[in-house]
This record gives sequence, structure tokens and C-alpha cells, in this order.
Amino acid sequence: MKIIVDAMGGDNAPDEIVLGSIAAVKENNVEVTLVGKGEDILRVIESKGLRELPTGIEIVNASEVIEIEEDPASAIREKKDSSINIGLTLLRDGQGDAFVSAGSTGAILSGATLIVKRIRGIRRAALAPFLPNKKSGFVLIDCGANAECTPEYLLQFAYMGSFYMEDVHNVKSPRVGLLNNGAEATKGTELQQETYKLLRNSDLNFTGNVEAKDAMEGICDVLVTDGFTGNVFLKAVEGTASLIMSELKNVFYSNAITQLSALLVKGKLKGLKKKMNPDSIGGTALLGISKPVLKAHGSSNAIAFQNAIIHAAKEVESGIANRLQDNIKKMRVTVDKTDEN
Repeated sequence: MKIIVDAMGGDNAPDEIVLGSIAAVKENNVEVTLVGKGEDILRVIESKGLRELPTGIEIVNASEVIEIEEDPASAIREKKDSSINIGLTLLRDGQGDAFVSAGSTGAILSGATLIVKRIRGIRRAALAPFLPNKKSGFVLIDCGANAECTPEYLLQFAYMGSFYMEDVHNVKSPRVGLLNNGAEATKGTELQQETYKLLRNSDLNFTGNVEAKDAMEGICDVLVTDGFTGNVFLKAVEGTASLIMSELKNVFYSNAITQLSALLVKGKLKGLKKKMNPDSIGGTALLGISKPVLKAHGSSNAIAFQNAIIHAAKEVESGIANRLQDNIKKMRVTVDKTDEN
């Protein structure tokens, strides 16, 4: 299996990206194609005392980089030799099985849609991060790709998230919840109310509306929402997790007595830290694209990127893109051929 990696995307590129890729190849049954400025990639490899490319690693040169502040659609059109453009083209042409980048979310979304293409019949691709809760965790869909949505978009997000949880995370009959400001069926705006009706009449395991606080209790496996609300929810969760871990550190290391207490619960604290650490997943799936595309966190270190590559491999093995294609009929409400491509 070959994973195509954007070596120039993210705050720590190319160093951490290259090191994470080398670790993934060494410890897992994958090959990696690093796409980016060849000289920069080789510099990182040589800095580790390696005189030649490690087995399972190859480099494809890309002379341009799409910067985070650039307009995504314009950059994709104009920077044809960017690492994102070249990497997605390789994926489209069958020279790899999945694409991973920590670069501009907008550029990845635009490039994946324009180059690799959405699955025919999918209205919009959606970002689906896996988040921890009191149980095993849940997938949030969408978390930022689509600020404005229709009820049909959210219905498709629900199906994509459900199939993703089944095929990638091995959850049988995933419970689907609709993020809302109350549990009653009449809550929310017209978008939530109309989406509620579609989900209730679908063959999904729909459990109803879910308030943000209850999502963290583990009452659903898939939390469906529009990209604007989902992104606010995600950032609030990330900020809260960071605050909790910071405050726990302050409590346990404030004096000698609390430091002794920290030693007694060290194992539990490590487990909590790991559960709350986004690096353990590494990548967010962009569902609805015809081949697996993952967005890694912009600040990804080598460990996070290694995990992103591993997660990409799991997506390939699961066949999630084929599952979505095979079930497209039940995911559609209306036919608008102008919006299919």
C-alpha cells in the first residue's frame, strides 16, 4: 500500500512530516511517496545520518508550496506544481492509495474536489474528525468544510459518518445524533428541523437531537451538523481539553504533597493525556471524495503524522469510498445534475 504525503504542508514541514513518514514505513506495512521540494526533503533525511532513501520511501519533486494565507481555489488553479496539486494528481492517476497533508484545509478541499473529484451523487465532501468522549469516541461531521448546508447535505453527512464508523472504527449499527440546542424534535432552525425529519425516516440508527454537552457523554457515535457549527464545537472541545490538562498539571505540581499524589496516579494521567491528545489519531478524514484524502493537524509533529499515515492506510483497507458509492441511492433526496460533479 502506498500513501502519498504532502511534505511541505503544516507548521513543522518538512522536518516532522519526513520523520513521521520514515517511522510509518519502518513500523507499518506501507510505502510513502513524499511530495515537495526534493532538496529540503533530502536535507531532513541526511540530518538523520541516512545517505540514501530508506526502503519504502520515494520523492516526487514539487517546486511550489500553497501557503496558509492564500486563497485556496486560486492557489489550486495557479500553483500547478504545488505539493498539494502534484500529490492529489498522483492519487487521481492511481500512483498511490491515499493522500495526507497538514497544509491549508481550504486548498486540500478545493484540490480534492477539483482533481480527485467527489463520488458521483455526493453533494459536498465533509471533514470528519474522531473525538474522544466518556466511551470510545465519536465522529463529528462536518467540522468546517461546509459553512452553509441543506438538509440533504446533512443527511449525506449522516450516512457517510455512519459508514465510516462501521468500516474504519468497527462500530456496529452506529448511533447517529443531530447536534442541536435541545433534545426535542421541534428544536433548532429550519435546517435542523427538516434534517431531523429526513434522519427519522432513513434506515440509519438515528437517536434524535443531541446537545453539545451530551455528545461528550457518549450517547451517539456520529454527530451530524453543518460545518460552521461543527467547527465552533470542535474548537470549544479542543480548548476545553487543553485547559483541563493544563489545570491538572498546575494542581499536581503545585507543591511536594501534590507531586507525590501525581506519582500515585501517574498511569491514569498518562491514559487521560493520550485520550485527549489529537496526535493519537493524527488525521481527519475528508469523506465524499472518490479516494481517501486526510487532513492532518497543521501543528502535527512526527508522531501525529505517523498516526495520520496509519489512519490513511486503515481507510484504504476499509474500502469506505466504495461503500459510499454503493449506497448513493439511499443518500439522495433530490436530483440536481448541475451539482453532481
